[in-house]
Amino acid sequence: MTAPARSTGAAQRAVADTPRSTATDPAGAERSPAPAGSASGRRPWKAVALPTEHGGWGLTLEPCLLGLLVAPSLAGAAVATATFLAFLVRTPLKLALIDRRRGRRLERTALATRIAAVESLVLIGLAVLATALAGPRLWMPVVAAAPLVAVEAWYEVRSRGRRLVPELAGAIGVSAAAAAIAIAGGASVPLAFGLWLVLAARGVTSIPQVRAQIASLHGRAVSSATTTAGDLAALAFAAVAVALDPSLLAGALAIAAIVVIQRVSARRPTPAPKVVGLRQLALGLALVLITAVGTFLA
Repeated sequence: MTAPARSTGAAQRAVADTPRSTATDPAGAERSPAPAGSASGRRPWKAVALPTEHGGWGLTLEPCLLGLLVAPSLAGAAVATATFLAFLVRTPLKLALIDRRRGRRLERTALATRIAAVESLVLIGLAVLATALAGPRLWMPVVAAAPLVAVEAWYEVRSRGRRLVPELAGAIGVSAAAAAIAIAGGASVPLAFGLWLVLAARGVTSIPQVRAQIASLHGRAVSSATTTAGDLAALAFAAVAVALDPSLLAGALAIAAIVVIQRVSARRPTPAPKVVGLRQLALGLALVLITAVGTFLA
C-alpha cells in the first residue's frame, strides 16, 4: 500500500520553503530531518526507521480505520497492517535511495537498506495473505493510486517532498487504502471508491489550509487562491462520492463542515503548531466516525 506523506495526525506535511530546522508537518507536529550522516541525537535505528512527520501517522490511520469500520474483515486487517508498514518503510527506503543517488555510503545507508528490506518482505507477505482471502479485486484502488504514489516518490527522492504537489499526491494516494480495505471486507466498488473520495476531499482542503497557517506563523504572506481551490475541490470530491453511493451523504456534509470550520479558524490568530495538529487530528477522526455511521444508518 501507499504511505502518506503524509502522512496524517490528519493532514499532510510542511510548507515547502519552511527552514529545514523548524519544518512543521500539516498536522502541526514539528519535525527536524536528520542530518546526512547522523541520527540527530536519536538512537540510530529510530532515526532511520521511524517517520519524523507526526501528521503522517494520522494520515495513515484515517483510511485504515474508516475501511475497517465500514467493512471489517481479516483480509482488510491485513491490508491495513500492510498500509502502516508501507508508511514505515517509506522512511528507510527514502534515506537509502537519497544516499545512493548522491553517491554516498554512510552508516545509516546500510541500516536503512536492511530495515527497508525486512519491512518490505513482511508487507509483501501481508499482501499475499489479503489476496488469498479476498481476491485480487481488492487491489483496484491501489492500482488507481499508483501514479499518485509515483509522483510523491519522485519528489521525495529529490528531497522536495514538502512541496504542495507531493503532499497532495501522498494524501490522496494513501486514502486509497480505505477503498481497498472496504472491498476486502465485501463492500461494493462504488461505496469503496466513494470512501476514498471522502478522505481525498479531506486532504485537498486541509493541506492548503495548514500550509497557510504555518506560513503565517513564519511571517510569510499567504495567498487565498490555493486554499480556495482546495476547498472547491474538496466539495466537488464529496459530491462525486455521494453520486457513487448515497450512503456517503453524512461524510460529504462532514467535509462541508470541515471547510467551514477551517475558514473560520483562518480568520483567527494562528495557534501553536501542536494545537494545529491536534485540531486536524480531531477533524480527521470525526470525519471517519461520521462517515462510517452514515453508511450504517443510510
